[in-house]
Amino acid sequence: MTAREMTAEEAAGLVRPVDGIGYGLITGTPTALFRALAARDDWEDLLITGGLALGSYDALFTHPGVHYRCPFFGPGERRAAATGGDVQYVPSYFRHWGLHVELFAPRVMIAPCSMPDADGNVSLSLYNGATLEAMRTAGRDPERLLIAECSPHFPRTLALEGHSNTLSLRDDVDVVVYTDEWPTVFPNVPGSDVDVAIAAHAAPFVPDGATLQTGIGAVPSLVAQALIEGDGGDYGVHSEMFTDGLYELIKAGKVTNARKTLHPGQCVITFAAGTREMYDFIHENPMIGVAPVYYTNDPHVIAKNHRVVSINSAVEVDFSGQIMAESIGPRQFSGVGGHHDFLEGSSLSLDHVSLICFASTTSVDGVVKSRIVPTPTPYAGVTSPRQLAQVIVTEHGAADLRGRTVRERAEALIAIADPRFRDELGERLVDLTP
Repeated sequence: MTAREMTAEEAAGLVRPVDGIGYGLITGTPTALFRALAARDDWEDLLITGGLALGSYDALFTHPGVHYRCPFFGPGERRAAATGGDVQYVPSYFRHWGLHVELFAPRVMIAPCSMPDADGNVSLSLYNGATLEAMRTAGRDPERLLIAECSPHFPRTLALEGHSNTLSLRDDVDVVVYTDEWPTVFPNVPGSDVDVAIAAHAAPFVPDGATLQTGIGAVPSLVAQALIEGDGGDYGVHSEMFTDGLYELIKAGKVTNARKTLHPGQCVITFAAGTREMYDFIHENPMIGVAPVYYTNDPHVIAKNHRVVSINSAVEVDFSGQIMAESIGPRQFSGVGGHHDFLEGSSLSLDHVSLICFASTTSVDGVVKSRIVPTPTPYAGVTSPRQLAQVIVTEHGAADLRGRTVRERAEALIAIADPRFRDELGERLVDLTP
């Protein structure tokens, strides 16, 4: 079998009106193929499974014959769901996404890739989630299809030793689409004064030689900036997501990966999302080892690293330490992703620490509300249970919940809540048992 070369429109024409499509998450979005799919209007019963699609495909996701099932919402999913599309959330860890795809067994798998090398292999580039084997299975099944969208602007990333990050145009891929697509750029956000204050409270929890995991957003990048300006260094990286904050740390000479227990000398990642400069940096860079998410996010693998510091965010945290990071009440906002995995991994040793960083308030319909709450907002999903909560950080300070009773946790959290809400929250302490 050798991959047939087609245009994006021709490849999209291979999808039947009654069919199934599977793809990855975020930078695993093949944008040219999605635009070609969105140009069609003959869908009768098309099931799509993937998430956090990059780009605008409202005509596809709101079509009455299209049903979208995803484990992570982004702006496109939220918009389509709010405007009548059949877009529904499927709770899932990121590391379980391969099992999720196997369960749905879509006939067609699609993926963005680098250009082929001399041997006809294409790199999965910016995203190696849990779907590599699902893609190969689809490509090698004569009743199914694997379509690779390849662009010269997508970096060729290198697999971590013992893992794979490529597809063969000879053995795996049915159809190849060559495009001039550029990877989606995530510009650096300078952050607000609140974000800067949060980062200042978080940075002291990062010791020399720590192995870092960071999520998306201004705060992790600002923590990285604080580390650049500080005296520490010799950091390592083991993070599902590779961000510009981590890249800036590397540029500043602060990352050596020398003290890592696992894969010393290499940053271990699953996907990258950031600026074009960062994408150029990871191209064929042996310092960056890309591994499937079921390895990168395995809590036992995470725990084997040296002094793990995990930096993530939340929507709200309740008095007991329950962390709500994916929904605003009943409204799905994002997804579990790797949030829980790194909390669990960092909980397996007293040398590790998990930081949950967020602003102490939010505004809902013009009304300011505390994000530290006695109990979760009704119908909100608990992303991580209270037994995994460690250090909670707001612009007003840090509350270390480890080893504390529920009441002691509540008191520590109230102390870092917005001062306008502390008295009100303190009155709710009577609701707690001793």
